[in-house]
Amino acid sequence: MIIALDAMGGDRAPSEPVAGALLAHRELGLQIALVGVPELVREELAHHGPTPSGIEVVAASEAIGMDEQPVQAVRQKKHASINVAMGLLKRGVAGAVVSAGNTGAVMASALLNLGRVPGIERPAIGTMAPYTGRGVLVLDVGANADCKPSYMVQFAKMGAVYMEHVFSIERPRVGLLNIGEEDSKGNELTQEVHALLKESNLHFVGNVEPDRVHLDPADVIVTDGFTGNVAVKTTEGVADFIFSQLRATITSKLQYRLAALVMRPALLAMRRRMDYGEYGGAPLLGVDGVVIVAHGRADKQAIRSALRNANGVATSGMLEALHRAFGRERGEPEPVSSGETRA
Repeated sequence: MIIALDAMGGDRAPSEPVAGALLAHRELGLQIALVGVPELVREELAHHGPTPSGIEVVAASEAIGMDEQPVQAVRQKKHASINVAMGLLKRGVAGAVVSAGNTGAVMASALLNLGRVPGIERPAIGTMAPYTGRGVLVLDVGANADCKPSYMVQFAKMGAVYMEHVFSIERPRVGLLNIGEEDSKGNELTQEVHALLKESNLHFVGNVEPDRVHLDPADVIVTDGFTGNVAVKTTEGVADFIFSQLRATITSKLQYRLAALVMRPALLAMRRRMDYGEYGGAPLLGVDGVVIVAHGRADKQAIRSALRNANGVATSGMLEALHRAFGRERGEPEPVSSGETRA
């Protein structure tokens, strides 16, 4: 299976995507199509020696910047790298797409080129919070700032399917991010979602307060995209603050520096545990294809992890299970309304 990598996406493109692709090919044996401006991609490849047979370059004449208006850019730049990558996935040439580019553009391109899984109203971005050995899936974390209750119930269902097939968790526990554990807590949206999840056939464990997420109360945590995005960015900021303060304290005195030499392996292990790059990017669930969104600052290790994750998701049967969960087998035509005939 080939994975299409948007070589022009991200703050460090194309150098880090190219380096990450080579790393994933060398260490994991993955077959990767680097989609981007050929001259720039081949120039980066040349820095690493002869290009291995498992790496190919697919031409794209344009790139979408991180600061561009997503939908407009996707529509105007037909041959942008993310659109070309999605085209490979749509035609079955690739089994998954990975991009560290403009998240809005990745989502817009996926919707335009792949469409949604029938029965799903809005796709959601999920991220693995590093609170357990495998992580906790939190969604939505940015695709939908404004949500209807039905969207969030579907997020829960998608998250449960993802954790069941990608992480082999039987009947995943689903929690609702809220300001209190009691059923009556929260705003009008969360109260209505709580009632709907309680009536669903999901393994719903109730409300989960933000300060309890790290205690492994659920395998899937559901929230709206605005709240989820704020929560994830706050967590990243706090982690960076803690490590910067720890670094400043360690370097402030000689005895601390000496002690840090002894503690170095433990400190590095802790740092890796909190590193977004270790968790393989965020799946865009609900679009009709496997799409992984890597962090905009992704380095080669983070790109490698995202490619590894994309391969795992694509071979897990998750997408087919998502189709079944929402009522139709993949490839089955949508029902024809009364009085309508299909060509």
